[in-house]
Amino acid sequence: MSLSDDSMEPLSPTLPWDRFQNWVHCICVVTFDLELGQAMETIYPGHVKLTEKEKMNICYLSFPDSNSGCMGDTQFFFRIRQCSGKKSSSASYKEYNRSCPAALQTDQGILYGFVYFRQIRDKSIRRGYYQKSVVVVTRLPMIALFSHMAGIIAPGFFEHGETSLEAACHDIDQWPPPIPGNTVNLPIMGTVVQVRINSRSDKVIGMPQIKHTTPLMPANNVLPTINEVDIFSAFQPVLPHIQMLWELVLIGEPLVVMAALPSVCSNTVQALVSMIWPLKFCTDYRPYFTIHDSEFKEYTTKTQSPPAVILGVTNPFFAKTLQHWPHVVRIGEMMDATPKAFNKLKKAGGLKTLDSKPGVYTRFRPYLSRDKTFLKRLAKGIQTKRPVEVQNAMMKRYLLELTQSFMIPLERYMASLMPLQRNISPHKGPPQLRAFDSEEFLKTIEHSGPQLTSGLKGDWVGLYRRFFRSLNFEGWLRYRQQEVNQKLQAIHVEALCQADLMAWIQDKQEVEIVDLILRLREKVVSAHNQKIPISSDLVDKLNTHIDSITATLPSDLQTVLKSS
Repeated sequence: MSLSDDSMEPLSPTLPWDRFQNWVHCICVVTFDLELGQAMETIYPGHVKLTEKEKMNICYLSFPDSNSGCMGDTQFFFRIRQCSGKKSSSASYKEYNRSCPAALQTDQGILYGFVYFRQIRDKSIRRGYYQKSVVVVTRLPMIALFSHMAGIIAPGFFEHGETSLEAACHDIDQWPPPIPGNTVNLPIMGTVVQVRINSRSDKVIGMPQIKHTTPLMPANNVLPTINEVDIFSAFQPVLPHIQMLWELVLIGEPLVVMAALPSVCSNTVQALVSMIWPLKFCTDYRPYFTIHDSEFKEYTTKTQSPPAVILGVTNPFFAKTLQHWPHVVRIGEMMDATPKAFNKLKKAGGLKTLDSKPGVYTRFRPYLSRDKTFLKRLAKGIQTKRPVEVQNAMMKRYLLELTQSFMIPLERYMASLMPLQRNISPHKGPPQLRAFDSEEFLKTIEHSGPQLTSGLKGDWVGLYRRFFRSLNFEGWLRYRQQEVNQKLQAIHVEALCQADLMAWIQDKQEVEIVDLILRLREKVVSAHNQKIPISSDLVDKLNTHIDSITATLPSDLQTVLKSS
């Protein structure tokens, strides 16, 4: 068996459509049938199977669910659960998740759909309209990339028919794997899109170093990002409440975004989720949600508190159905988002119709004081017609620094839970990370809290306490504990490789020696499965130890060990 130096995983031949599945689950065409309503017309490639529930959800989420009459072309995206029993365990996704930022990891059992909907008048059709959607379905949360790809693939289909979809699928099947840190060229329907895939090792602020693994062909267009959306435009109607929204997202509160268009609500929901970057948003969210969704009853029941989910909706029916929700964000048309549209907070329960004024409807009292200086800078930028790209960059940096100010004390405390390196012994088991103690952490805030990097005043301790009850904290803690424990395992392996194990076994019983060999073997297997992040050199040293120690045992015992 040959092993790759980088991954230490067995090399296997690429089967047809393997490379396609690395990126895209399938491409669907959804049409309007006078008798059935939205109906699945085509699924590419043909071998991909969707359950009836998945087909139904994709169909209903692929058309605007409102009276807005989206004429022409409209793009938006949605996020759905994949049916149980069909969760992906693809090796490529495991490799991708190991190396990408936590916020960009794939979630098992979650599918994203990138919709390109076309509605035009057509007298030859009984209903009077041509209505059809092309949907790119994927497990990768690369919002900017797949929105861009849908914008290339769908017009080709509308102009040339199904043969263009076949061509697009064959193009995607030639793409290199999505390896974080690499810049890739992605040929698609006569054009080449170049994009860099974010890596876990990237610096959060500043442009990451681009690693070229292969000579890059000329690209027709270069995407600056795979996942970011225009958060300034998304929040322009509710700018005064930007910090409060950040707090609500951070602590995982139930939120509903109401807008007239699916493109606006899906972008706004994604903007909300990205507010706490690079922290991963660990609760559920639906950039676009309809009354036909299979989770409709689960999310709209009034018999219990609303679930911790962010919903994006356009149907006026939701204004009544969700008026018991504690936090509602109403987004108006972007053209109305001038400084005059800066609005006061409305109390929850006051939103009776989708035609209500843009604003945030809530009884939530923020833990932190409002940063009036930053809001004035944004408002001045609107008045002076500062480019949206500049406003967007300002807002992203502000939210990033706010999130970092909140997370740095947590990261510092997490580091303090690490055992001292001098206490790591090759003759004992790998050390464990100390348990996270929230009260012990809160005692550190007075001297090393967010006030060291943020000028905002307020109840930081109260915000941390509320954060500790959220799924975002649970997800962050689980992710960091796994990372740190893997690092401790790697340090322990290094100690084993450097130790004189031959001298150690001199006075040991056979049972102890066999136990040591089995433990070393287990380390090698974990390294091959990348559960322990170590180099191939260390794996070779482990194997050398195993061979040398095994050779000291009686021949019959050696035979048993080699056959096991």
